[in-house]
Amino acid sequence: MIEALMNAGQRLAEALRAENAALARLDLGAAAELSRGKRLAADAFAAAFDATHRSGSRAEGEERDRTEEIARALKDLTAENRRLLERAIALQSRVIETIAGALRPPGPGTYGHRGLAREGEATPVSIASRA
Repeated sequence: MIEALMNAGQRLAEALRAENAALARLDLGAAAELSRGKRLAADAFAAAFDATHRSGSRAEGEERDRTEEIARALKDLTAENRRLLERAIALQSRVIETIAGALRPPGPGTYGHRGLAREGEATPVSIASRA
C-alpha cells in the first residue's frame, strides 16, 4: 500500500511541476490542458491515501524518509501552484476589465468630432490575440 501511495504522490508532483512551469511562463492555454492530468493525479493520490489509511499500513525506515520527502515536495508544489493560479486569475481579470472598459461607450462630458458632445455613441474597437 505504501508503495502505491508513493507512486501516486510522485505522479501528482510531476503533474504539479508541469502545470507550475506553464503558469510561470504565463502559458495559460498549456496550463489549462494540464489541469485534467493534475485532477486525475490528485484523485489517484487521494484514493491511494485512503486505501493506505484504511489498511493501517505504515512506512518504516527508508520508506518513511521517502514518504516524508514526497509529502514535503507536494506541500511546496501545491503552495506554488496556488500562488501561480492566483496570479493567472488576477491577470485574466485585468485583461477582461481592460477589454470591457474599451467596449464601454464614453460617458457624459466626452467630446467627439468637431468638439461636439457625444451622447453615449459607441466607438469602434479592435482586439487582436496571438495564440
